Amino acid sequence: MLTRIAGACAPSLPASRLLFSLAAQPVSVPDSPTQRIPRYCGFNLQWERPAGNSSKSAFAESDLAMMREWGFNFARIPLSYWIWSKPSAWMSIDEKPFEEIDRLINLGKQYNIHINLNLHRIPGYCINERELEPADLFSGRMQEKERALKAACYHWSWIARRYRGIPSTQLSFDLINEPPRMRSYEGYLEERYFEVASALVAAIRAEDPNRVIFADGINIGQLPVPEFIPLHLVQSTRGYQPKAISHYRATWVPLDEYETMKPPAWPLTDDKGTVWDRARLAKEYLDPWRSLIAQGVQIHVGEWGCYNQTPHDIALAWMSDCLSTWREVGWGNALWNLRGSFGILDSERKDVVYENFKSHKLDRKMLELLRSA
Repeated sequence: MLTRIAGACAPSLPASRLLFSLAAQPVSVPDSPTQRIPRYCGFNLQWERPAGNSSKSAFAESDLAMMREWGFNFARIPLSYWIWSKPSAWMSIDEKPFEEIDRLINLGKQYNIHINLNLHRIPGYCINERELEPADLFSGRMQEKERALKAACYHWSWIARRYRGIPSTQLSFDLINEPPRMRSYEGYLEERYFEVASALVAAIRAEDPNRVIFADGINIGQLPVPEFIPLHLVQSTRGYQPKAISHYRATWVPLDEYETMKPPAWPLTDDKGTVWDRARLAKEYLDPWRSLIAQGVQIHVGEWGCYNQTPHDIALAWMSDCLSTWREVGWGNALWNLRGSFGILDSERKDVVYENFKSHKLDRKMLELLRSA
């Protein structure tokens, strides 16, 4: 049974509702000059129900119960639109999978965990396997980009309508996971990202004017977007620097993103002779955002963490400096993930003495470090 989810059983929005000239739509803003959030700390929780399996819940209630027991208050939910739609039929949405998200939102209310819905894969774009989309949201012919944008707006409008009435203290939206990495010749991507985000915000606020909305930074989430300030969004950043620590031996990371291929150490000296320590983290994480901080923009670290191939003592030392850096400016954070190779549960590290905890292998040292922050 759903609680306080207005329109949850309403029929899908017709595609024609969003077939308009997006550039002509004004972007409404909340009544308050900024969208205020508390210091949210928690984890990314992944959709886990196998395709075609309607008997297994997509989210484990025990995850939220443990988070609440440990004092965390935030769950970012990276979602793929493929769960309820498909690339060949962007304007078709299956309502059935949203019953799992309804359930999660209700569990969040029960356990006092704020739920943040993120489109990790949105029509036209994903940071992973982007080429699987039939048209690209950021690159290519204008006609194809606009087709993808209309579909992306349609999905967010549909979601906003479904959850209209749920207070923003319980639920927020995160527009797009990690817009493309910019190279020196691709400055146009920042302008395009502003166009895309503005259209998505307009689509959401046409249905739910005061919903708290997060927007990832440009350049795979790492850098601020000052142009977003008039939209009154929470800006979401990342905590993965240096990659030589956070993603040591991660096969999916392009080699040119690593500062060095040497075995991890903390502090770390990279191949250019740069010393990475807490002072360097402050320079990389905080300095680009200080102008926005001074203007009252709220910032949250939407993803961060250390892959299980980095030695545990080095991972903890680096994580401690990350957390103290963000605490200096009052930023919350969400570890990627709760259970898995970056998490505190079942992470399969070779050098950890795990604690048996409610059918899981718990990294107690990492948990207590997170709680102390």
